[in-house]
Amino acid sequence: MENKIHLQDKLEKVRKNIEENKPLVHNITNYVTVNDCANIQLAFGGSPIMADSILEVEEVVSVCSSLVINIGTINERTIESMIRAGEMANLKEIPVILDPVGYGFTKLRTDGVDEILSKVKISVIKGNISEIKGLLKGNNDINGVDVSAGDKELTKEDIFEIAKKVSKIHNCVVAVTSKIDVVTDGERVVYLSNGNHVMSDITGTGCMISALLGVSLGGNKENIFMGTTYGVGIMGVCGEMAAKDMEKRELSKLKNNILDKIGSIKFEEFMEVLNYEYK
Repeated sequence: MENKIHLQDKLEKVRKNIEENKPLVHNITNYVTVNDCANIQLAFGGSPIMADSILEVEEVVSVCSSLVINIGTINERTIESMIRAGEMANLKEIPVILDPVGYGFTKLRTDGVDEILSKVKISVIKGNISEIKGLLKGNNDINGVDVSAGDKELTKEDIFEIAKKVSKIHNCVVAVTSKIDVVTDGERVVYLSNGNHVMSDITGTGCMISALLGVSLGGNKENIFMGTTYGVGIMGVCGEMAAKDMEKRELSKLKNNILDKIGSIKFEEFMEVLNYEYK
């Protein structure tokens, strides 16, 4: 009971900080889902900027509250922009969120993320278990940008142990999206059990979580762990609620419902639906 009250109070403070700060978020992100990411940030109370030219990323970051780096459609040009933006974010002491989409799948992706991690201090790494596991060198079984078959069998405790190791290596919070989402700072852990399997049938739900983290952390740079928990948790809760509103496999309706729920959900309603363990 004490943990529940503690978590609720912390998450409510995260929500209030977002409302008060209306974070401006710089996104260097996946062009497949860029519109979804911009819209969900607006719905969540933030303001998005999508800029990836190396000629302006430093100027853009210098006025923002956070930076989201998503390597979904990475190329040699954007790697440089991501690093330059990340270095400026570090100078400004604003949170940097890294989504290593498909890490380990190709040399470009793997080398690009490794270079980013070597030059930029990351606040949160968010990915599926295969991507996070891949960051422990020699421990990945890659299936494109999706979770490999073997990794689907891991328990939440297995996922926590992997995430904890990555958290300690990179001195950051790690969020693993799975059937049960795991958020850890290497010591504390929150297991989040919301969502619906049909969410994986639309493009962009993973990218949208990273976008939500940009807003959540942009307003809560002093509490990265709870900011991450709220950002991941609200996507699970709103995705679950949106799926329940479908009468059949209406995927366009699902995407719009998620956006509508993110934009309209009250904190009390969020906490009523949130299914979690906090340790």
